[in-house]
Amino acid sequence: MSREKRNDRRSRSEAPTPVIYEADESLLAEARARGQNALRVISRLQRSGHEAYLVGGCVRDLLIGRAPKDFDVATSARPRQAKRLFRTGRIIGRRFRLVHVRYGDEIIETATFRRAPQETRPGGELLITEDNEYGTAAEDAVRRDFTVNGLFLDPFNGEILDFVGGMEDLDDRVLRTIGDPETRLLEDPVRILRAIKFSTRLDFRIDDETWVAMGRCAADLDRSAPPRILEEILRLLRSGTAMGAFKQLRSCTALEPIFPALHTHLERIKSSPDSEAKLHTFWRLLEALDADVQSGERPSNAVLVALMIHDMVDATAPLETDELQGASIRAIARAADTTLEPFTRAARLPRKDASKARRLLTLQGRFTLQGKQNFRPLLFCLMEDFEDALALFRIRSRARGRGYDIYQGWVDRLLQASELSEEEVLAERKRGRRRKRRRRKRRK
Repeated sequence: MSREKRNDRRSRSEAPTPVIYEADESLLAEARARGQNALRVISRLQRSGHEAYLVGGCVRDLLIGRAPKDFDVATSARPRQAKRLFRTGRIIGRRFRLVHVRYGDEIIETATFRRAPQETRPGGELLITEDNEYGTAAEDAVRRDFTVNGLFLDPFNGEILDFVGGMEDLDDRVLRTIGDPETRLLEDPVRILRAIKFSTRLDFRIDDETWVAMGRCAADLDRSAPPRILEEILRLLRSGTAMGAFKQLRSCTALEPIFPALHTHLERIKSSPDSEAKLHTFWRLLEALDADVQSGERPSNAVLVALMIHDMVDATAPLETDELQGASIRAIARAADTTLEPFTRAARLPRKDASKARRLLTLQGRFTLQGKQNFRPLLFCLMEDFEDALALFRIRSRARGRGYDIYQGWVDRLLQASELSEEEVLAERKRGRRRKRRRRKRRK
């Protein structure tokens, strides 16, 4: 990839002149093949006299040979100007306004160039709550989070604009904030979670200064919007690298402000006599989750939440016993509620996900109840939450290194249950309902 320097770069906190790279033809072909609709958006914007580029993660992924999950566009057009160009365009957002351009099931997120807010916030406050000041491409680049996410690609003239040194960091596989790390993380503490996500998913090393700042700013995560925190946690869990991500969360002290109960549980384990074995159990669960995701599974929010509280609940009320009775089920439900309540309140976890996670944990014991009286496996397979409960059992079996044959048996039963007719289901429900005859008392 050839490079042409136009001018020496100035400070990353200013609006620098870009270093311009010539994109490889193979990269442009990949962009055309995978981002056809995004290129349509860029073409129309440019023909209407506006600047427009592919930006952010899609450019980064194309450059390192990964398939982009989606394609985002940045433009000099204001939201209303962009919307007028597209019949299917719709303006969304409060914190910052975007245009969503729909092509069938695909949505191309189209954002106007922005700059960092210029006004001084009270008390020297750095946290950004409004981000609607429009700017230039250069100003938009330097307000982004990490250098590798600050690259702009013009797919029609084949140029990559690098205002922030992102190409060098991509070559070195380093994740670095744009500008002063502590300032950028205090502006938006969720960037700490994003740094861990990118580091573990892309196998990038976090720059030393950025890592130190992450530890210093971790406590400020509790000032961020809870729904954004929750969204990033769920993304970490679904990344296929959850074990590495949560180890980094602990190392930079970010786990405590986002999930205090789990932090306290792991610290308590650390001081117990068999700490190594117990910690190993937790990490094996995340390792099994990663294997599940990497095999193509997409666990629901309820499964992920259940995994997070699994060890805490199991320590109080074992999920599997020789006899699953009403008392043990109620104990599991109470333990789950006790653990979930503060998390639900702080992270604004939807009640439906919290309730379902609790149900999934109470159902785990049923998978090992084969042959027990009055237990009808086929009807269990037809329960509303069965498939999620089975997914949780599969992950637990992988983590423990046993029980996978039981899981396979339930997969077969699920297939059998799905093929039952309505009459057969009714017959199955009636089976075992007959009341035992009462024994007559002998007259004395």
